[in-house]
Amino acid sequence: MTETIKLHESWRAPLADQFAAPHMQALKSFLQAEKAAGKRIFPKGSEYFRALDLTPLDQVKVVILGQDPYHGEGQAHGLCFSVQPGVRTPPSLVNIYKEMEADLGIPRANHGFLEHWAQQGVLLLNSVLTVEMARAASHQGKGWELFTDAVIRLVAQKEEPVVFLLWGAYAQRKAAFVDQSRHLVIKSAHPSPLSAHNGFLGSRPFSKANAFLEETGRGAIDWALPPGPAGQRALSL
Repeated sequence: MTETIKLHESWRAPLADQFAAPHMQALKSFLQAEKAAGKRIFPKGSEYFRALDLTPLDQVKVVILGQDPYHGEGQAHGLCFSVQPGVRTPPSLVNIYKEMEADLGIPRANHGFLEHWAQQGVLLLNSVLTVEMARAASHQGKGWELFTDAVIRLVAQKEEPVVFLLWGAYAQRKAAFVDQSRHLVIKSAHPSPLSAHNGFLGSRPFSKANAFLEETGRGAIDWALPPGPAGQRALSL
């Protein structure tokens, strides 16, 4: 997989052992076989590590964890919860926008493209970085989880304090080892429509994250997203 890796240099050396590890070599063979069989894999290969390309290790301020990429046509582009420009905003992200509006007064964006967050130090990391079209969770257990565990450990080892926004039981289990004496861990229900009313809505994660970042001298995140092209609309629930 190393010959096609596209990620920021700050990650390359710390993750070198991962890329050489048997689980990543097996994952590479699996993905090649899936493509050879004519299966469509999302996101495209150049965007597998998009989260690590946009957010350098030394600039990570916030970590948001997802499970695996969206499996619909044209949605996934390597950042959890984010979709490509022109794609309808998914329901979980609509709830994230609702909470952001209630928490910070930021009007809901008319699109679901979150690169503005990633460029400011918000690591939008899925646990599994690929998926087969129309088959949710199809690449779980193939090796990605070991790789993304290593990514989280690298962030957790940073001297600078980081905010971990852990939405749902899956994310909370994955980052259970994070030292809460140095980092801020904010836990709540997942923003999915199935669970958002059980503790995500009303949790005020964005203001809490910014308050911590300002207190520790790291600087707040500008959560307001630049407007997308005219005519785009967020999906209403």
